[in-house]
Amino acid sequence: MEIHSERKTGSAGLSKVLKRFLASEKKFTPLIFWAAIAGALTGIIGALFQISIDKIGGLRQMLLDSLPQSPYVLVMASVLFSAVLVFLAFLLVRRVAPETSGSGVHEIEGALDDVRPIRWKLVLPVKFIGGLLSLGGGMVLGREGPTIQMGGNIGKMVSDIFRVSRDDSHALIAAGAAGGLTAAFNAPLAGILFVFEEMRPEFKYSFLSVQAVLVASAASDIALRAIMGQQPDISMQMLSAPALSSLWLFLVFGIVFGVFGVLFNFLLVRTLDFFANLKGYLFSLTGLLVGGLIGLLAWFFPDTIGGGYAVIPRALTGTFPVMVLLILFAARFGTTMVSYGSGAPGGIFAPMLALGTLFGMWFGHYAGFYFPGVDISPESFAVAGMAALFCATVRAPLTGIALTIEMTGNYFLILPLIITCLTATVVAEGLGGKPIYTVLLRRTLNLAKK
Repeated sequence: MEIHSERKTGSAGLSKVLKRFLASEKKFTPLIFWAAIAGALTGIIGALFQISIDKIGGLRQMLLDSLPQSPYVLVMASVLFSAVLVFLAFLLVRRVAPETSGSGVHEIEGALDDVRPIRWKLVLPVKFIGGLLSLGGGMVLGREGPTIQMGGNIGKMVSDIFRVSRDDSHALIAAGAAGGLTAAFNAPLAGILFVFEEMRPEFKYSFLSVQAVLVASAASDIALRAIMGQQPDISMQMLSAPALSSLWLFLVFGIVFGVFGVLFNFLLVRTLDFFANLKGYLFSLTGLLVGGLIGLLAWFFPDTIGGGYAVIPRALTGTFPVMVLLILFAARFGTTMVSYGSGAPGGIFAPMLALGTLFGMWFGHYAGFYFPGVDISPESFAVAGMAALFCATVRAPLTGIALTIEMTGNYFLILPLIITCLTATVVAEGLGGKPIYTVLLRRTLNLAKK
């Protein structure tokens, strides 16, 4: 009888647990399902965005090949091609959806904080086409800004279609943004951490919202890989872990990037202000002028333009002489400021990764020259440099570390990455620098009040 009674008690307890689980399932399953839809759509859009950018690059080359091979004709064609595309991008953004200028990441953060609206019916087509024209024209911008903003807007679109609650809508916007970063770099862990770390003041943490972000990032990556393949975003050799005796060099390296990150953010905002204060024809023709400059550089110095996806592999394989690395770093720094500061739609991550790679290769070469007893490859500093500038400007070290490792596959460099990123972040914070997206959001809100 006692055994029978214990079995009945155990069955009753199990039944209660099962009912509680099913009740919770009914509560959170729809949000997880909606997050999967938002993530998958973001991954598909991200893949189509990449493919379309490549197609425009191929179209430019076909146009140049079809013209008379006169240097004057080809230079003029290159200038006109970029000028027209960038001008159309500016025209579309300014006339239809001004919030699509720049990366748009701060717009998503503003939406999560309920201080910026999300108009997905306008933003999705404008950001896709405007970003396509801008990046296809050769602007020194990344695809991650557009995919993050489009991902957040897709999350809002899904929430509107399914008429979800306000809290679920908030979670879906954040989940879509995570899927957007995932789709840009084939880096799902970085996409997840970006929301939890960079958007932590605005993100409403709960079990359901966290699961939504994880599901959307995974769904985005599955969709992206199904279309684009599963290879890392940057193909490079696998590097061994550097000797412990060399780690102090990464500390010095991080200090340099901490200072540089503060300078980068300061000049970027000043460049934005400069272009925003232009009046009359100069303001109206910004796209033509900046695009024409990019087109001119595309012909004479092609390594100084573009998001950096072609420059990074070339730098890592030692294509550039050492002094050219520093010159190219300075040139791309300038084109990055002009491209983003002009207000063209596009992200800032990829250009920063390229800058970090170039300076890291240069630093690594001279570190080996002046300290021959330290056995370390310049490529290790290049990988650390990718993450260091990101951390010093965005102030999200976990995201920077995860993004770099996922993009390069160099898991053995996690210790020097931690040292470099932590140092860069602390130095930038100590110098009074602010995270770039916080600065951009405040700037946008101040402009909206005028």
